[in-house]
Amino acid sequence: MINARHFFTTGLMLLMLLLSSFVNADLTIRITKGNDQAIPVAIVPFMWQGKGSLSEDVASLISANLSRTGLFRALPREDLVSLPTKAEEVVYRDWRLLKVNYLVVGSIEALEDGNLRIKYQLFEVNQQKSLLSESVVASQDNLRNRAHFISDRIYERLTGQKGIFSTRIAYITTQQKGKTMDYTYRLHVADADGQESRTILTSKQPLLSPSWSPDAKKLAYVSFETGRQAIFVQELATGKRYQLTNFKGLNGSPAWSPDGKKIAMTLSRDGNAEVYIYHLDDRRLTRVTHHYAIDTEPSWSPDGKSLIFTSGRSGGPQVYQIDLASGEEKRLSFEGNYNARPRYSPNGREVFMVHRGSGGGLFSIAALNMGTGRTRILSTSPLDESPSVAPNGAMIIYALMIGEKGVLGVVSTDGRIQYELPAASGNVREPAWSPYLN
Repeated sequence: MINARHFFTTGLMLLMLLLSSFVNADLTIRITKGNDQAIPVAIVPFMWQGKGSLSEDVASLISANLSRTGLFRALPREDLVSLPTKAEEVVYRDWRLLKVNYLVVGSIEALEDGNLRIKYQLFEVNQQKSLLSESVVASQDNLRNRAHFISDRIYERLTGQKGIFSTRIAYITTQQKGKTMDYTYRLHVADADGQESRTILTSKQPLLSPSWSPDAKKLAYVSFETGRQAIFVQELATGKRYQLTNFKGLNGSPAWSPDGKKIAMTLSRDGNAEVYIYHLDDRRLTRVTHHYAIDTEPSWSPDGKSLIFTSGRSGGPQVYQIDLASGEEKRLSFEGNYNARPRYSPNGREVFMVHRGSGGGLFSIAALNMGTGRTRILSTSPLDESPSVAPNGAMIIYALMIGEKGVLGVVSTDGRIQYELPAASGNVREPAWSPYLN
């Protein structure tokens, strides 16, 4: 039996939470690694046709979204040669001189019913043609959401891949009461850029392991409010919540199945940490693994036919896969002496995990190629954990330490861009990237 502290991430997560002080729920993006070969784009400020001022700068949000992917480099506003708002005002020669590949222009009009109409166009500068021309309706209250939607549309038109700007992230923060040992734990949901955070749950006891339902309407998570670990499910729209488990010992690592009908989890109800499946329709439990070693941190394959999980059966934490129909198990990770918290890519071709090399050293986020078995290192911080993959497979969000402060990090799956999402103060842990919202 291996030493559990080399294996379970729960103890480390709790320590990071206890170190924190009050944390501002909104997160601020800090780019730490860019892409020198990013494609130049120009996002012209949208013309406002109405009274007063708008609650959001739509063009600025689009610019920030595209830049954050690492694929595009938005031209600074002070370098814009003109401010066209429609096709007939675009002088392609001017933008070619600035070596801009793509141009976005638009306008926002106040409607009689109080709503707003956003018109925007995307142009390919060198070929002098329109790639996208659309009109969307927004309210003042959801202007930010519509800016994310427009960013998704532009990104998909340019890359062929669905955008993730309208998705959300869940994460956990902690507030310490003065110098006492009293803490308040909060589960938050925010936009993918860390803004517009709202508190989903407040507790005096630790919260861990948020996991999104495939329709993005619910979160499963671990709470200690009953005096020991228990798994809960909560509806985001209504706040309604109910308890799934409260067995003696471990009740952890909930993971929704792709069809939303089951939740995989780790339980020690039979004396040892094993992977189980909870069937939501009839509240039935099925035991998946049967081994004297610790089996934990399950994650579903995209087709729902298998699970990957962390196990100590080889003498140290490594990633294994089990076929749910046949029960056949096989080891997936062989490089390094620590591979844990595995998560599939949406296409099933890679597994993202926490990795440490055979010589020890850093705990990094790494990608395991399912075809070749080779491992690629993606992050380089001393202590990275809890990877969660964006629904288009382009980005991974994870938790890291900067000094004694816990922040969230994001790295592209090709490793070309990294950015951090620190809070104004305190620690932020346990990120989970949502599925698509529509």
